Amino acid sequence: MKKLIITAVIALATVMGTVLPGRAELTRIADNVYAYVGVKDASPANSFAANAGIVIGRDGILVVDTLISAKEGERFLADIRRVSDKPITYVVNTHTHLDHAFGNCVFARLGAAIISQEADRALLEKAGATTLKNIGTYGLKPADMAGTEIAYPTLTFSERMTIDLGNEKVELIRTAPSHTAGSLVVYLPAKELLFSGDILFTDFHPYLADGDIPGWTRTIDALLAMDVERIVPGHGPLSTKKDLREMKEYLLLFDARARELAAGSVDAGAVAAELKKVLPARSQAEWMIPYNLKARYLKLQ
Repeated sequence: MKKLIITAVIALATVMGTVLPGRAELTRIADNVYAYVGVKDASPANSFAANAGIVIGRDGILVVDTLISAKEGERFLADIRRVSDKPITYVVNTHTHLDHAFGNCVFARLGAAIISQEADRALLEKAGATTLKNIGTYGLKPADMAGTEIAYPTLTFSERMTIDLGNEKVELIRTAPSHTAGSLVVYLPAKELLFSGDILFTDFHPYLADGDIPGWTRTIDALLAMDVERIVPGHGPLSTKKDLREMKEYLLLFDARARELAAGSVDAGAVAAELKKVLPARSQAEWMIPYNLKARYLKLQ
């Protein structure tokens, strides 16, 4: 019965999440927890369909990721205000890639403390300003990024951090280098609910360029051992442990086959075509396959 209820909740959330083609609204995932899930428009200006969410406690709101720009962050803030007028006290960056962290500035202006794992603050310090300067590389226009400033995390941690929102404890956990060196999850143990960030892509071909595949699979194993029933992935619909297992299989298959194919060819198109024959079908971001090949495999030649 529990599994049937969970399945029904996931199906309902996916349907409710899409209100316009490609656009999503904040969907109620659990008591006082809302998230974007199942976004279909994966265009750059729509944050590459990144998910984000909030946890509302007695004393304030914790925001999980902030989308790609000030414009997107303001849209997110407006959606939050339709749900709650409580103060936004914390922002957690599951990692600091642009589509999850460049909206930080909107919430920093409100006085929220921005939190990340220490390695990902270093990543933002190293790459943030350059990325913002070269946004055209990511398919973005100056108008898309108007008002966007890099807002760095003001609090960092190494492995674990617990935040008490008054009546809701939130655990921040980083197991090993994975999608990025400091990718973390946001865990609500009382609700058996997890925000995974880009440790999990569901029905999306993942971005692998900054990834540590052995650490990523160890991290997924650690998540599989946790009491978790529902997962808000970094991209894609509300998910379960089944999707984590499929993500691990995808990573191992991609890495092994890409290494084999790259040893005999430097043609990204040809190698990508061969990879598509063996990779599990995913409906979103197929362009990531040749991108990942160029970023971490063919460059080894």
